Amino acid sequence: MRFARVRLPDGPRWARLEGDVAVLLDGPPWSRPADGARLRTGELPLLAPWQGTKIVAVGSNYRAHAAEMGKPIPTVPKIFLKAPSSVCDPGAPIEIPPRTTRVDHEAELAVVIGSRCSRVAPGDALAHVWGCTAANDVTARDFQKEDGVFARAKGFDSFCPLGPALVRGLDPAALGVRARVNGELRQDGRTSDMVFDLPTLLAFISAVMTLEPGDVVLTGTPAGVGPLVAGDRVEVEIDGVGVLANPVIDRADR
Repeated sequence: MRFARVRLPDGPRWARLEGDVAVLLDGPPWSRPADGARLRTGELPLLAPWQGTKIVAVGSNYRAHAAEMGKPIPTVPKIFLKAPSSVCDPGAPIEIPPRTTRVDHEAELAVVIGSRCSRVAPGDALAHVWGCTAANDVTARDFQKEDGVFARAKGFDSFCPLGPALVRGLDPAALGVRARVNGELRQDGRTSDMVFDLPTLLAFISAVMTLEPGDVVLTGTPAGVGPLVAGDRVEVEIDGVGVLANPVIDRADR
């Protein structure tokens, strides 16, 4: 099953996607909403498919990516937060901020939480996942190195594209994760190569903080991260989810 958040004249709405038809819902899909009007999907601008309180991300969760960044394989998940204001809709521009000299793409599988998740065991963790989507953990790499922490480097407005759809029924352990820039393949990995699989990540994160319905967890990026410049078009593709595409521009005050 596929779901999306769409923009309507009276505000955002969730919809269930049935081919080229969007069935409007009167709430987020994990809340057992009632069906409403049926509209053609081509008429509906897509929004990022989340409605939560936080975005939790994981660093160095693919061995080859840790190697390309010159970092050791972690012994426990390296988690950090991205600002909710960094969320970027499908098709909306990623803005390169002032003074940065290197902004990278990071293609990632993201999952959206469907039920409250606190101190769960790995064997129970997947029951709290509503579905999968694609994410781009955009990073100002020079600021990351300068600061030694991630908040500024990964927290700029537009630095967390999500979408295009939220999909149920996928196996998060067996999905391809790819990034293309201007049609050139840059990243090509599989979630089976994660250092810590999704159940392990959710158990670890939920022992630290409660995950609420609508929250997003980004699961790490495979090798091949690289720079973006104004004029680029970056695509993140997750098997079964589709392609999340965003143009890249300079921020107006750059």
